[in-house]
Amino acid sequence: MDFTHFNENGMARMVDVSEKNETQRKATARGYIKMAEATIEAIKERKLKKGDVLSVAQVGGICGAKKTWDLIPMCHNILLTGADINFEIDSDRVWIEATVKTTGKTGVEMEALTAVSVAALTIYDMCKAIDKHMVIGDIKLISKTGGKSDFLLKD
Repeated sequence: MDFTHFNENGMARMVDVSEKNETQRKATARGYIKMAEATIEAIKERKLKKGDVLSVAQVGGICGAKKTWDLIPMCHNILLTGADINFEIDSDRVWIEATVKTTGKTGVEMEALTAVSVAALTIYDMCKAIDKHMVIGDIKLISKTGGKSDFLLKD
């Protein structure tokens, strides 16, 4: 298997996508942040001093998706046509799911993964004063469409 991010000399490069066709592309990623039950309750009841945790995490995740090219060295600067984040609260964790869309020459998998990561880090930042034992985990690509191949994670 050849890695596309290396040139003929084995050095890192940004992949040239100039010859690719523009297609509609969409990617969805998912992950969670695990925390104490009391922290979950504080989020639900909006009792944290920093504000509404999930609203801020929603904005943070979308901003993360938009800045992926600035964070991940070989990512292209992509014009996103949509980004959305949904949260599902369980008894001991908040599940985060991000869907990102574009019409372009390269996919948005990294943008979806970054959106989940930044949303989880935002939740961590907003809750760290009351819970030092939070764990971010299981961040993964769930699906992607557009481009050469589609992908759907089979559980």
